[in-house]
Amino acid sequence: MKTPKWFLHKGLIAWLLLPFSVLYYLVSKSVFKLRAKHPLVSRRKIICVGNLLAGGVGKTPVVRQIAEFLDAPVVMRGYKQTKKTNGVGDEAMMLARCGINVHTGDRKSNIVLLNKQKSKKPIVMDDGFQNPSIKKDISVVVVDESLGFGNGFLLPAGPMREGVAGLKRADAMIIIKSKDVKHKDLKIFAGIPVFYAENTTVSPYSDDVSLVAFAGIGYPEKFFNKLKNVVVKKSFADHYQYNESDINQLMKVADKYNAKLITTEKDWVRLPENVRKKIKYATLDTKIDKAFFDWLEERLNGNI
Repeated sequence: MKTPKWFLHKGLIAWLLLPFSVLYYLVSKSVFKLRAKHPLVSRRKIICVGNLLAGGVGKTPVVRQIAEFLDAPVVMRGYKQTKKTNGVGDEAMMLARCGINVHTGDRKSNIVLLNKQKSKKPIVMDDGFQNPSIKKDISVVVVDESLGFGNGFLLPAGPMREGVAGLKRADAMIIIKSKDVKHKDLKIFAGIPVFYAENTTVSPYSDDVSLVAFAGIGYPEKFFNKLKNVVVKKSFADHYQYNESDINQLMKVADKYNAKLITTEKDWVRLPENVRKKIKYATLDTKIDKAFFDWLEERLNGNI
């Protein structure tokens, strides 16, 4: 599904859905307590990279940076596994394309298997901050400064999986900086070490080339706004599985405007394999402050 517009604003629909958010809170709290009774304790340290919002904050690039820094494997669910993504999911395929050892499916089972290896390197867990069935040694919450905490409501009235009080369980927060919107109050909610990261979208085309941009991600406008000379924008549902008809329609639009098609890497891996050579993607270069990695090493060594 596409990200609802009311997730970022406390409009009429958000207020009407608020009673369902109360129900969501009660159910999720009960499930949390149930899962917390017998957590899996890993021999290898677990670094959980999670978020408070239901997707779209740029968590996967942060997972990639941490996994590459530690030369560590990644465990993740592998959402929307299809033949187009080699049966592992788009985010998992993106990480695997960088040479990262990715394990998809049941995270508990994969952690058990990784613990049987002789390696002492930590395991990076993509998502799962709201799931206490696996004991984390370090929990890092990623927040996008341009999104903040949305309208502040829980699902389905808002984008939040849990309230900001959940940050009390985190060991650190990484805020992805935005030049457009400044949520200076984000640090107030933390009470934990706060570090910063910056995303740079790099287009394979020069600025004078007309672009038809399309994306099926949580907040496609974030992607569109980073590109120059976009003549047409087309958004799809998050994790959308493109078919030949979709591509043909997009190509017709590009021909009409004498433009080039461009998308995100996450979308590109979900394209039919026979059209990937015809469509380019913009790369997302994420740089996390060195201070975070210094803190991470100290934390893993037990010095803090």
